[in-house]
Amino acid sequence: MPVIDLNADLGETVDGVPTADDEAMFAIVTSASVACGGHAGDARSMRESVTRAARHGVAVGAHPSYPDAAGFGREPMTMTAAALRETLDGQVDALAAAGGDIRYVKPHGALYHAVSADAATARVVAASVRRLADDLGRDLPLLGLGGEGERAAEAAGIPFVREAFLDRGYLPDGSLVPRREHGALLADADAVASRAVLLAVEGRVAAVDGTMVAADAASLCVHGDTPAAVAMARAVRAALDAAGVEVRAPW
Repeated sequence: MPVIDLNADLGETVDGVPTADDEAMFAIVTSASVACGGHAGDARSMRESVTRAARHGVAVGAHPSYPDAAGFGREPMTMTAAALRETLDGQVDALAAAGGDIRYVKPHGALYHAVSADAATARVVAASVRRLADDLGRDLPLLGLGGEGERAAEAAGIPFVREAFLDRGYLPDGSLVPRREHGALLADADAVASRAVLLAVEGRVAAVDGTMVAADAASLCVHGDTPAAVAMARAVRAALDAAGVEVRAPW
């Protein structure tokens, strides 16, 4: 039986207002990447996310970002390695202080893409994850697309887990369509559910030009702030169940 994780970026409050229906999403997903205050979220939202995760049996992941609340963490930033490391450590420690039993780390937005493409950034993130893993006394995976992040994780001695996106468009080279371009976001629940089954069973995803791209992912992401995210997540769970795919967290 194929096994796959379903994750969502949650706890992303802005000025105390949630950007997603967290209560509904926590009841559907198996892993929650919780905002740690860099792009969204605060101490209260982190505590609420931890409580919801425990109630629904959902694994908690840290979702740190560039310190960019104004741009929701989606704008690239130039930072020294020391400054980036300081903000990353502070964010994941804040989630741990809120009671989070952190099982993985997934960078957010522009940092996520920088980790895949830039070796120096990837090394800083991997070092931060390594430090947290040592503090917790257990393996702590880095979740991402691959590329430099996977290489940095291997060098740092931490596991790397690949993910794929259900609600984002893919380019033929396997990268994501930039958010400002046509085809970047998917909104049809049935199409997203069909994509989830294809990814879980065959490890493939259709790019925007119709070509099939290999995507060996252990976790599938639906963004909590995507329009109709709840409907899409429910359709995905139903489709995976119907296809005989076991949905559970790998950490």
